[in-house]
Amino acid sequence: MAPAPVKLSDLKVSVPVALVAQHPLPKRENARLLVVDRSSGDLRDEKFKNLPKYFQKGDVLVLNDTKAFPSHLIGTKEKGDTRIDVYLIRELQREERLWDIVVEPARKVRIGNRVYFDGGRVYCEIIENTTTRGRIARFSYEGDMTPLINRIGQMALPPYITREHTDEDRERFQTVFANPSKRFAIAPPTAGLHFTKEMLKAIAKQGVHIVYVTLHIGQCVLEPIELEDVSKYRMYSEYFDVGREVAETINKALKSQRNVYVVGSSTLRALESSVLTTNMLKPNRGWTDKYIFPPYDFKFKFRLLTNFHPPNSASLVLAGAVAGPELLVHSYRHAVKESYRFYAYGDAMLII
Repeated sequence: MAPAPVKLSDLKVSVPVALVAQHPLPKRENARLLVVDRSSGDLRDEKFKNLPKYFQKGDVLVLNDTKAFPSHLIGTKEKGDTRIDVYLIRELQREERLWDIVVEPARKVRIGNRVYFDGGRVYCEIIENTTTRGRIARFSYEGDMTPLINRIGQMALPPYITREHTDEDRERFQTVFANPSKRFAIAPPTAGLHFTKEMLKAIAKQGVHIVYVTLHIGQCVLEPIELEDVSKYRMYSEYFDVGREVAETINKALKSQRNVYVVGSSTLRALESSVLTTNMLKPNRGWTDKYIFPPYDFKFKFRLLTNFHPPNSASLVLAGAVAGPELLVHSYRHAVKESYRFYAYGDAMLII
């Protein structure tokens, strides 16, 4: 008999507002780490800086090296001073100055409307609706918009971070291993925020192979799951790249029964988009809308390092597929009881 479909409410855990991290810790590695054992169901309270003790020589650590850019622009409508939040998803055509964007509040932004930025010196005109909140917009700014974005843009902090954006977020809402040439994500892979360069060097000295895939995190982080039947949700396509050396390194570890540590849901989605029927990985790149929800038959063995995710998020559903819904909920309730810090700037979970 096939397992019963999982409902969104099956993954619901009440998290007190006081436990939602509003700021990063002074030191990245000082986050806490909840270790979840899938085979025994045991939970272990750890410190993230002790993560290296779980590695053995020959293991592989897989990171997503995408780099987030300050994609959140705050503008006003052409008539009046109504605030409009614009999130830049990706540039579509530079010559035509077209961008794929998300707007908030969506009900106030229609085709033909203009949204002004930078004291009215720059605007975008809405030319097409793509989703409930998605739009295609033509900007008045000609050429490469990077200098403008760097000057007036903010990091796209999640809505549960209710404070104002600060300059610190440009550094801390970013992994230390982000590749400057891959600056196309609207949010970082948050599971990677806890690593420091020193920690990665120490892990490499243990004989652990550190490899990088790319998945540019996009509109999915802005769109909550609003369907009780999680199987009905559809992901937005995001660009990914799993290189040949990465695939070969992971395959060698799998064949020799070493552990593969996958950091973050975006990294896992990139790898699952590159698995052959032989349960080995192949080099692959392109666009993926891979959506992982329970029950899910993973094609290769791995351990997942992830953050505590907000309700109604695809990352929470993915974590439920890895740990199993019941164990995940049990883990979250334990984390609440022990006053872990939650969500993007919060603590981490290692599912082994």
